[in-house]
Amino acid sequence: METFTSPAATATAAATATATFHRLLGNTLIANVTNTFLWFALTFWAYLETRSVIATSIVSGLYMLFASLSGTVFGAIVDAHRKKVAMAAAGMVTLTAYGMAAGLYLAVPTERVTDWSGPWFWVFSGLVLAGGVVGGLRGIALSTTVTLLIPADRRDKANGLVGTVGGVAHVTTSIFSGLAIGFLGMGGTLVVAVALSAISIGHLLTIRIDEPAPARLSANGERQRMEFGGAIAAVRAVPGLAQLIGFTAFNNLIMGVFMALVDPYGLELFSVQGWGIVLGVTGFGFILGGIGVARFGTGRNPVRTLLRANALIAIIGILFALRDSQVLLIVGMFAFMLVIPLIEGSEQTILQRVVPFEKQGRVIGFAQSVELASTPVSAFIVGPLAQLALIPWMESTSGQSTFGWLLGSGEGRGMALAFVLASTVSLIAVVGAFSTVAYRRLSRSYAVSPASAPTSPAAVAGVASLASAETAALATIGTDAPGEFEPVPA
Repeated sequence: METFTSPAATATAAATATATFHRLLGNTLIANVTNTFLWFALTFWAYLETRSVIATSIVSGLYMLFASLSGTVFGAIVDAHRKKVAMAAAGMVTLTAYGMAAGLYLAVPTERVTDWSGPWFWVFSGLVLAGGVVGGLRGIALSTTVTLLIPADRRDKANGLVGTVGGVAHVTTSIFSGLAIGFLGMGGTLVVAVALSAISIGHLLTIRIDEPAPARLSANGERQRMEFGGAIAAVRAVPGLAQLIGFTAFNNLIMGVFMALVDPYGLELFSVQGWGIVLGVTGFGFILGGIGVARFGTGRNPVRTLLRANALIAIIGILFALRDSQVLLIVGMFAFMLVIPLIEGSEQTILQRVVPFEKQGRVIGFAQSVELASTPVSAFIVGPLAQLALIPWMESTSGQSTFGWLLGSGEGRGMALAFVLASTVSLIAVVGAFSTVAYRRLSRSYAVSPASAPTSPAAVAGVASLASAETAALATIGTDAPGEFEPVPA
Protein backbone atom coordinates (compact mmCIF):
# COMPACT_ATOMS: atom_id res chain seq x y z
CA MET A 1 0.00 0.00 0.00
CA GLU A 2 1.44 3.36 -1.04
CA THR A 3 1.84 6.07 1.56
CA PHE A 4 0.39 9.45 0.62
CA THR A 5 2.54 12.49 1.34
CA SER A 6 0.89 15.88 1.06
CA PRO A 7 2.47 18.55 -1.16
CA ALA A 8 2.93 20.77 1.90
CA ALA A 9 4.84 18.05 3.78
CA THR A 10 6.97 17.35 0.71
CA ALA A 11 7.79 21.04 0.28
CA THR A 12 8.69 21.35 3.96
CA ALA A 13 11.00 18.34 3.77
CA ALA A 14 12.65 19.73 0.64
CA ALA A 15 13.17 23.14 2.27
CA THR A 16 14.66 21.51 5.38
CA ALA A 17 17.10 19.44 3.35
CA THR A 18 18.12 22.46 1.29
CA ALA A 19 18.72 24.48 4.46
CA THR A 20 20.82 21.61 5.82
CA PHE A 21 22.89 21.61 2.64
CA HIS A 22 23.47 25.35 2.95
CA ARG A 23 24.64 24.93 6.54
CA LEU A 24 27.03 22.21 5.41
CA LEU A 25 28.35 24.60 2.77
CA GLY A 26 28.99 27.18 5.47
CA ASN A 27 30.79 24.63 7.60
CA THR A 28 32.83 23.50 4.60
CA LEU A 29 33.80 27.11 4.02
CA ILE A 30 35.31 27.30 7.52
CA ALA A 31 37.17 24.01 7.01
CA ASN A 32 38.39 24.93 3.53
CA VAL A 33 39.58 28.32 4.71
CA THR A 34 41.59 26.63 7.43
CA ASN A 35 43.19 23.98 5.22
CA THR A 36 43.89 26.27 2.27
CA PHE A 37 45.17 29.02 4.57
CA LEU A 38 47.79 26.78 6.15
CA TRP A 39 48.65 25.03 2.87
CA PHE A 40 49.34 28.32 1.08
CA ALA A 41 51.24 29.58 4.09
CA LEU A 42 53.42 26.46 4.14
CA THR A 43 54.21 26.83 0.42
CA PHE A 44 55.13 30.52 0.81
CA TRP A 45 57.12 29.84 3.96
CA ALA A 46 59.03 26.91 2.44
CA TYR A 47 60.17 28.91 -0.59
CA LEU A 48 61.05 32.05 1.34
CA GLU A 49 63.03 30.15 3.98
CA THR A 50 64.86 27.85 1.55
CA ARG A 51 64.80 29.78 -1.76
CA SER A 52 64.70 26.34 -3.33
CA VAL A 53 62.33 25.43 -6.15
CA ILE A 54 63.21 21.80 -5.46
CA ALA A 55 62.05 21.99 -1.83
CA THR A 56 58.83 23.75 -2.82
CA SER A 57 58.05 21.26 -5.58
CA ILE A 58 58.70 18.32 -3.26
CA VAL A 59 56.33 19.76 -0.65
CA SER A 60 53.67 20.26 -3.35
CA GLY A 61 54.29 16.80 -4.77
CA LEU A 62 54.03 15.16 -1.35
CA TYR A 63 50.67 16.81 -0.78
CA MET A 64 49.32 15.47 -4.06
CA LEU A 65 50.86 12.05 -3.41
CA PHE A 66 49.20 11.79 0.01
CA ALA A 67 45.91 13.01 -1.45
CA SER A 68 46.13 10.42 -4.21
CA LEU A 69 46.93 7.50 -1.92
CA SER A 70 44.13 8.39 0.48
CA GLY A 71 41.27 9.01 -1.96
CA THR A 72 39.99 5.45 -2.28
CA VAL A 73 40.27 4.84 1.46
CA PHE A 74 38.43 8.07 2.25
CA GLY A 75 35.70 7.15 -0.23
CA ALA A 76 35.18 3.77 1.44
CA ILE A 77 34.95 5.47 4.84
CA VAL A 78 32.34 7.90 3.52
CA ASP A 79 30.22 5.08 2.06
CA ALA A 80 30.44 3.03 5.27
CA HIS A 81 29.39 5.82 7.67
CA ARG A 82 26.90 8.62 7.97
CA LYS A 83 28.28 11.70 6.25
CA LYS A 84 28.31 13.86 9.38
CA VAL A 85 30.26 11.23 11.30
CA ALA A 86 32.83 11.01 8.52
CA MET A 87 33.18 14.80 8.37
CA ALA A 88 33.55 15.13 12.14
CA ALA A 89 36.20 12.40 12.27
CA ALA A 90 38.18 14.13 9.52
CA GLY A 91 37.95 17.42 11.40
CA MET A 92 39.33 15.87 14.58
CA VAL A 93 42.29 14.35 12.75
CA THR A 94 43.04 17.69 11.09
CA LEU A 95 42.87 19.54 14.40
CA THR A 96 45.24 17.00 16.00
CA ALA A 97 47.76 17.23 13.14
CA TYR A 98 47.79 21.03 13.19
CA GLY A 99 48.14 21.04 16.96
CA MET A 100 51.14 18.69 16.76
CA ALA A 101 52.72 20.87 14.06
CA ALA A 102 52.31 23.93 16.27
CA GLY A 103 53.87 22.12 19.21
CA LEU A 104 56.84 21.01 17.10
CA TYR A 105 57.38 24.51 15.73
CA LEU A 106 57.49 25.93 19.26
CA ALA A 107 59.70 23.16 20.65
CA VAL A 108 62.36 22.88 17.93
CA PRO A 109 64.78 25.78 17.19
CA THR A 110 63.70 27.75 14.12
CA GLU A 111 66.96 27.25 12.25
CA ARG A 112 66.46 23.47 12.42
CA VAL A 113 62.83 23.59 11.29
CA THR A 114 63.75 25.76 8.28
CA ASP A 115 66.67 23.54 7.20
CA TRP A 116 65.16 21.50 4.38
CA SER A 117 68.18 19.18 4.35
CA GLY A 118 67.36 18.10 7.92
CA PRO A 119 64.54 15.92 9.30
CA TRP A 120 62.59 18.54 11.27
CA PHE A 121 61.58 20.51 8.16
CA TRP A 122 60.01 17.38 6.68
CA VAL A 123 58.38 16.23 9.92
CA PHE A 124 56.81 19.67 10.35
CA SER A 125 55.73 19.87 6.71
CA GLY A 126 54.36 16.32 6.90
CA LEU A 127 52.11 17.17 9.85
CA VAL A 128 50.70 20.21 8.06
CA LEU A 129 50.21 18.21 4.87
CA ALA A 130 48.54 15.35 6.74
CA GLY A 131 46.02 17.72 8.30
CA GLY A 132 45.22 19.22 4.92
CA VAL A 133 44.99 15.88 3.12
CA VAL A 134 42.50 14.48 5.64
CA GLY A 135 40.34 17.47 4.81
CA GLY A 136 39.87 15.81 1.41
CA LEU A 137 37.56 13.30 3.08
CA ARG A 138 35.18 16.17 3.79
CA GLY A 139 35.15 17.04 0.10
CA ILE A 140 34.13 13.51 -0.87
CA ALA A 141 31.44 13.46 1.80
CA LEU A 142 30.11 16.85 0.70
CA SER A 143 29.81 15.67 -2.90
CA THR A 144 27.69 12.70 -1.79
CA THR A 145 25.44 15.00 0.27
CA VAL A 146 24.56 16.80 -2.97
CA THR A 147 23.04 13.51 -4.14
CA LEU A 148 21.52 12.93 -0.72
CA LEU A 149 19.86 16.31 -0.25
CA ILE A 150 19.38 17.89 -3.69
CA PRO A 151 17.02 16.70 -6.47
CA ALA A 152 18.89 15.41 -9.52
CA ASP A 153 17.75 18.17 -11.87
CA ARG A 154 19.41 20.78 -9.61
CA ARG A 155 22.62 18.99 -8.68
CA ASP A 156 24.82 20.69 -11.27
CA LYS A 157 23.79 24.04 -9.82
CA ALA A 158 24.42 22.76 -6.29
CA ASN A 159 27.88 21.77 -7.45
CA GLY A 160 28.27 25.36 -8.60
CA LEU A 161 27.57 26.50 -5.04
CA VAL A 162 30.26 24.10 -3.83
CA GLY A 163 32.64 25.72 -6.31
CA THR A 164 31.65 29.16 -5.08
CA VAL A 165 32.47 28.16 -1.51
CA GLY A 166 35.85 26.91 -2.71
CA GLY A 167 36.40 30.23 -4.43
CA VAL A 168 35.56 32.24 -1.34
CA ALA A 169 37.98 30.08 0.66
CA HIS A 170 40.65 30.58 -1.97
CA VAL A 171 40.25 34.36 -2.04
CA THR A 172 40.25 34.66 1.73
CA THR A 173 43.22 32.42 2.33
CA SER A 174 45.29 33.66 -0.62
CA ILE A 175 45.26 37.15 0.81
CA PHE A 176 45.64 36.29 4.46
CA SER A 177 48.22 33.50 4.03
CA GLY A 178 50.70 35.91 2.49
CA LEU A 179 49.92 38.57 5.06
CA ALA A 180 50.13 36.05 7.90
CA ILE A 181 53.56 34.76 6.85
CA GLY A 182 54.76 38.29 6.17
CA PHE A 183 53.60 39.81 9.47
CA LEU A 184 52.89 36.97 11.93
CA GLY A 185 55.37 34.34 10.80
CA MET A 186 54.67 30.61 10.76
CA GLY A 187 54.07 30.46 14.52
CA GLY A 188 51.17 32.92 14.47
CA THR A 189 49.80 31.31 11.33
CA LEU A 190 49.63 27.93 13.09
CA VAL A 191 47.71 29.42 16.02
CA VAL A 192 45.09 30.81 13.63
CA ALA A 193 44.77 27.44 11.86
CA VAL A 194 44.28 25.51 15.10
CA ALA A 195 41.60 27.96 16.28
CA LEU A 196 39.68 27.78 12.99
CA SER A 197 39.82 23.96 13.02
CA ALA A 198 38.23 23.89 16.47
CA ILE A 199 35.50 26.31 15.37
CA SER A 200 34.72 24.17 12.32
CA ILE A 201 34.21 21.03 14.43
CA GLY A 202 32.03 22.86 16.93
CA HIS A 203 29.79 24.23 14.18
CA LEU A 204 29.49 20.84 12.45
CA LEU A 205 28.17 19.23 15.62
CA THR A 206 25.15 21.58 15.52
CA ILE A 207 24.05 20.36 12.05
CA ARG A 208 21.54 17.50 11.72
CA ILE A 209 21.54 15.51 8.48
CA ASP A 210 18.50 13.37 7.73
CA GLU A 211 20.27 10.22 6.57
CA PRO A 212 19.64 6.53 7.28
CA ALA A 213 22.53 4.42 8.52
CA PRO A 214 24.47 2.65 5.74
CA ALA A 215 23.58 -1.01 5.28
CA ARG A 216 25.57 -3.16 7.69
CA LEU A 217 24.29 -6.55 6.54
CA SER A 218 24.74 -8.26 3.20
CA ALA A 219 21.94 -10.03 1.34
CA ASN A 220 22.56 -13.28 3.25
CA GLY A 221 22.51 -11.53 6.63
CA GLU A 222 26.26 -11.44 7.24
CA ARG A 223 27.89 -8.30 8.57
CA GLN A 224 29.55 -6.38 5.76
CA ARG A 225 33.12 -5.16 6.01
CA MET A 226 34.19 -1.79 4.65
CA GLU A 227 34.68 -2.42 0.93
CA PHE A 228 37.47 -0.81 -1.06
CA GLY A 229 37.22 -2.67 -4.35
CA GLY A 230 33.66 -1.85 -5.38
CA ALA A 231 34.75 1.40 -7.00
CA ILE A 232 36.51 -0.34 -9.89
CA ALA A 233 33.45 -2.44 -10.74
CA ALA A 234 31.22 0.65 -10.53
CA VAL A 235 33.52 2.57 -12.86
CA ARG A 236 33.71 -0.28 -15.37
CA ALA A 237 29.91 -0.54 -15.39
CA VAL A 238 29.61 2.92 -16.98
CA PRO A 239 30.83 3.04 -20.61
CA GLY A 240 33.41 5.78 -21.02
CA LEU A 241 33.83 6.59 -17.32
CA ALA A 242 37.18 4.84 -16.94
CA GLN A 243 38.47 6.73 -19.97
CA LEU A 244 37.32 10.03 -18.47
CA ILE A 245 39.21 9.31 -15.28
CA GLY A 246 42.27 8.28 -17.28
CA PHE A 247 42.08 11.44 -19.39
CA THR A 248 41.89 13.62 -16.30
CA ALA A 249 44.87 11.78 -14.80
CA PHE A 250 46.91 12.44 -17.94
CA ASN A 251 45.86 16.07 -17.98
CA ASN A 252 46.85 16.40 -14.33
CA LEU A 253 50.25 14.90 -15.16
CA ILE A 254 50.80 17.72 -17.62
CA MET A 255 49.19 20.49 -15.57
CA GLY A 256 51.12 19.41 -12.45
CA VAL A 257 53.82 21.67 -13.86
CA PHE A 258 51.75 24.62 -12.71
CA MET A 259 51.35 23.31 -9.19
CA ALA A 260 55.11 22.90 -8.88
CA LEU A 261 56.13 26.23 -10.38
CA VAL A 262 53.37 28.83 -10.18
CA ASP A 263 54.18 29.99 -6.64
CA PRO A 264 57.94 30.33 -7.29
CA TYR A 265 57.07 32.10 -10.54
CA GLY A 266 54.73 34.51 -8.77
CA LEU A 267 57.18 35.12 -5.94
CA GLU A 268 59.80 36.17 -8.50
CA LEU A 269 57.46 38.91 -9.71
CA PHE A 270 55.85 39.94 -6.38
CA SER A 271 56.66 40.12 -2.69
CA VAL A 272 55.10 37.41 -0.55
CA GLN A 273 52.43 39.85 0.65
CA GLY A 274 51.85 41.03 -2.91
CA TRP A 275 51.62 37.50 -4.28
CA GLY A 276 49.13 36.57 -1.60
CA ILE A 277 47.00 39.56 -2.57
CA VAL A 278 47.28 38.62 -6.26
CA LEU A 279 46.06 35.10 -5.53
CA GLY A 280 43.22 36.56 -3.50
CA VAL A 281 42.14 39.01 -6.19
CA THR A 282 42.38 36.46 -8.99
CA GLY A 283 40.53 34.00 -6.76
CA PHE A 284 37.41 36.08 -7.33
CA GLY A 285 37.38 34.34 -10.70
CA PHE A 286 36.78 31.10 -8.80
CA ILE A 287 33.79 32.69 -7.06
CA LEU A 288 32.36 34.07 -10.29
CA GLY A 289 32.87 30.74 -12.02
CA GLY A 290 31.05 28.93 -9.22
CA ILE A 291 28.21 31.45 -9.33
CA GLY A 292 27.97 30.93 -13.08
CA VAL A 293 27.66 27.16 -12.68
CA ALA A 294 25.13 27.64 -9.86
CA ARG A 295 23.08 29.89 -12.13
CA PHE A 296 23.33 28.15 -15.50
CA GLY A 297 24.42 24.60 -14.66
CA THR A 298 26.75 22.55 -16.85
CA GLY A 299 24.53 22.07 -19.90
CA ARG A 300 22.75 19.02 -21.28
CA ASN A 301 26.05 17.25 -21.88
CA PRO A 302 28.53 17.88 -19.02
CA VAL A 303 31.08 15.63 -20.75
CA ARG A 304 31.34 18.06 -23.65
CA THR A 305 31.41 20.99 -21.24
CA LEU A 306 34.28 19.43 -19.30
CA LEU A 307 36.45 18.94 -22.41
CA ARG A 308 35.78 22.43 -23.71
CA ALA A 309 36.73 23.92 -20.35
CA ASN A 310 39.96 21.90 -20.30
CA ALA A 311 40.86 23.21 -23.75
CA LEU A 312 40.32 26.75 -22.53
CA ILE A 313 42.57 26.13 -19.51
CA ALA A 314 45.37 24.94 -21.82
CA ILE A 315 45.09 28.06 -23.98
CA ILE A 316 45.26 30.26 -20.89
CA GLY A 317 48.35 28.35 -19.72
CA ILE A 318 50.10 29.18 -22.98
CA LEU A 319 49.20 32.86 -23.08
CA PHE A 320 49.85 34.08 -19.53
CA ALA A 321 53.55 33.11 -19.53
CA LEU A 322 54.54 34.60 -22.90
CA ARG A 323 56.03 37.70 -21.28
CA ASP A 324 57.54 38.71 -17.95
CA SER A 325 54.49 40.75 -16.94
CA GLN A 326 52.65 41.16 -13.68
CA VAL A 327 49.49 42.23 -15.54
CA LEU A 328 49.58 39.20 -17.85
CA LEU A 329 50.06 36.88 -14.89
CA ILE A 330 47.12 38.43 -13.01
CA VAL A 331 44.79 38.23 -16.03
CA GLY A 332 45.85 34.65 -16.74
CA MET A 333 45.37 33.55 -13.13
CA PHE A 334 41.92 35.16 -13.03
CA ALA A 335 40.85 33.40 -16.23
CA PHE A 336 42.25 30.10 -14.93
CA MET A 337 40.24 30.42 -11.71
CA LEU A 338 37.10 31.36 -13.66
CA VAL A 339 37.12 28.08 -15.59
CA ILE A 340 38.10 25.63 -12.81
CA PRO A 341 34.60 25.48 -11.17
CA LEU A 342 33.10 24.52 -14.53
CA ILE A 343 35.52 21.59 -14.86
CA GLU A 344 34.97 20.39 -11.30
CA GLY A 345 31.21 20.92 -11.44
CA SER A 346 30.92 19.01 -14.71
CA GLU A 347 32.82 15.99 -13.42
CA GLN A 348 30.89 15.85 -10.15
CA THR A 349 27.58 16.14 -12.00
CA ILE A 350 28.55 13.22 -14.23
CA LEU A 351 29.53 11.01 -11.29
CA GLN A 352 26.43 11.90 -9.27
CA ARG A 353 24.27 10.91 -12.22
CA VAL A 354 25.83 7.67 -13.45
CA VAL A 355 27.05 6.11 -10.16
CA PRO A 356 24.63 4.59 -7.58
CA PHE A 357 24.47 6.66 -4.38
CA GLU A 358 25.70 3.86 -2.14
CA LYS A 359 28.94 3.64 -4.18
CA GLN A 360 29.54 7.30 -4.88
CA GLY A 361 32.02 7.84 -2.05
CA ARG A 362 34.26 5.04 -3.29
CA VAL A 363 34.00 6.06 -6.95
CA ILE A 364 34.68 9.73 -6.22
CA GLY A 365 37.57 8.75 -3.95
CA PHE A 366 38.92 6.31 -6.55
CA ALA A 367 38.69 8.96 -9.26
CA GLN A 368 40.49 11.39 -6.97
CA SER A 369 43.24 8.85 -6.30
CA VAL A 370 43.82 8.06 -9.97
CA GLU A 371 43.53 11.65 -11.16
CA LEU A 372 45.88 13.03 -8.52
CA ALA A 373 48.42 10.20 -8.75
CA SER A 374 50.02 11.75 -11.81
CA THR A 375 50.45 15.23 -10.37
CA PRO A 376 53.21 14.46 -7.83
CA VAL A 377 55.14 12.68 -10.58
CA SER A 378 55.32 15.85 -12.62
CA ALA A 379 55.91 17.96 -9.50
CA PHE A 380 58.88 15.85 -8.43
CA ILE A 381 60.35 15.95 -11.95
CA VAL A 382 59.57 19.52 -12.93
CA GLY A 383 61.04 21.24 -9.84
CA PRO A 384 64.56 19.84 -10.25
CA LEU A 385 64.31 20.08 -14.06
CA ALA A 386 63.36 23.76 -13.87
CA GLN A 387 66.01 24.73 -11.33
CA LEU A 388 68.88 22.70 -12.75
CA ALA A 389 68.16 22.92 -16.49
CA LEU A 390 65.38 25.17 -17.81
CA ILE A 391 66.03 28.27 -15.67
CA PRO A 392 69.81 28.47 -16.27
CA TRP A 393 69.37 27.56 -19.96
CA MET A 394 66.81 30.30 -20.58
CA GLU A 395 69.16 32.78 -18.88
CA SER A 396 71.93 31.80 -21.28
CA THR A 397 72.57 33.20 -24.72
CA SER A 398 71.55 29.87 -26.28
CA GLY A 399 68.19 29.82 -24.55
CA GLN A 400 67.40 33.41 -25.38
CA SER A 401 68.29 32.93 -29.04
CA THR A 402 66.06 29.84 -29.23
CA PHE A 403 62.93 30.97 -27.37
CA GLY A 404 63.47 34.68 -26.71
CA TRP A 405 61.21 35.56 -29.64
CA LEU A 406 58.37 33.67 -27.94
CA LEU A 407 58.96 34.25 -24.23
CA GLY A 408 60.88 37.52 -24.17
CA SER A 409 63.36 38.24 -21.38
CA GLY A 410 63.10 38.83 -17.65
CA GLU A 411 62.39 36.84 -14.50
CA GLY A 412 61.26 33.23 -14.59
CA ARG A 413 61.64 32.60 -18.35
CA GLY A 414 62.70 29.02 -17.67
CA MET A 415 59.52 28.41 -15.68
CA ALA A 416 57.54 30.17 -18.42
CA LEU A 417 58.93 27.71 -20.97
CA ALA A 418 57.72 24.82 -18.81
CA PHE A 419 54.21 26.36 -18.66
CA VAL A 420 53.99 26.80 -22.44
CA LEU A 421 55.24 23.30 -23.26
CA ALA A 422 52.91 21.62 -20.74
CA SER A 423 49.87 23.60 -21.91
CA THR A 424 50.54 22.79 -25.56
CA VAL A 425 50.63 19.05 -24.83
CA SER A 426 47.42 19.36 -22.80
CA LEU A 427 45.63 21.21 -25.61
CA ILE A 428 46.56 18.53 -28.14
CA ALA A 429 45.23 15.82 -25.80
CA VAL A 430 41.91 17.62 -25.25
CA VAL A 431 41.31 18.22 -28.95
CA GLY A 432 42.00 14.55 -29.65
CA ALA A 433 39.57 13.44 -26.93
CA PHE A 434 36.60 14.93 -28.81
CA SER A 435 36.99 12.37 -31.60
CA THR A 436 37.14 9.28 -29.36
CA VAL A 437 34.48 6.59 -28.99
CA ALA A 438 34.82 6.92 -25.19
CA TYR A 439 33.61 10.52 -25.38
CA ARG A 440 30.50 9.50 -27.31
CA ARG A 441 29.78 6.55 -25.04
CA LEU A 442 30.07 8.54 -21.82
CA SER A 443 27.85 11.27 -23.28
CA ARG A 444 25.25 8.61 -23.99
CA SER A 445 25.70 7.01 -20.54
CA TYR A 446 24.93 10.32 -18.90
CA ALA A 447 21.88 10.91 -21.08
CA VAL A 448 20.27 7.51 -20.50
CA SER A 449 21.24 6.89 -16.86
CA PRO A 450 18.43 7.23 -14.32
CA ALA A 451 19.24 9.58 -11.48
CA SER A 452 21.03 7.93 -8.55
CA ALA A 453 18.44 6.86 -6.01
CA PRO A 454 17.98 9.61 -3.42
CA THR A 455 17.54 8.78 0.24
CA SER A 456 16.46 12.05 1.81
CA PRO A 457 12.87 13.38 1.73
CA ALA A 458 14.01 16.43 -0.25
CA ALA A 459 15.65 14.37 -2.95
CA VAL A 460 12.60 12.11 -3.16
CA ALA A 461 10.46 15.19 -3.61
CA GLY A 462 12.52 16.24 -6.60
CA VAL A 463 12.50 12.93 -8.46
CA ALA A 464 9.20 13.55 -10.23
CA SER A 465 10.61 16.62 -11.91
CA LEU A 466 13.13 14.39 -13.70
CA ALA A 467 10.59 12.52 -15.79
CA SER A 468 10.23 15.10 -18.52
CA ALA A 469 13.95 15.88 -18.55
CA GLU A 470 14.91 12.22 -18.94
CA THR A 471 12.34 11.72 -21.69
CA ALA A 472 13.83 14.65 -23.60
CA ALA A 473 17.35 13.29 -23.13
CA LEU A 474 16.34 9.85 -24.36
CA ALA A 475 14.78 11.41 -27.42
CA THR A 476 18.22 12.70 -28.48
CA ILE A 477 19.68 9.18 -28.52
CA GLY A 478 20.04 7.47 -31.87
CA THR A 479 21.44 4.02 -32.52
CA ASP A 480 23.03 1.88 -29.80
CA ALA A 481 25.76 0.56 -32.11
CA PRO A 482 29.27 1.19 -30.76
CA GLY A 483 30.96 4.10 -32.50
CA GLU A 484 27.77 5.28 -34.22
CA PHE A 485 26.34 7.35 -31.39
CA GLU A 486 26.29 11.08 -31.95
CA PRO A 487 26.97 13.28 -28.87
CA VAL A 488 24.01 14.86 -27.15
CA PRO A 489 23.56 18.41 -28.52
CA ALA A 490 24.65 21.19 -26.19
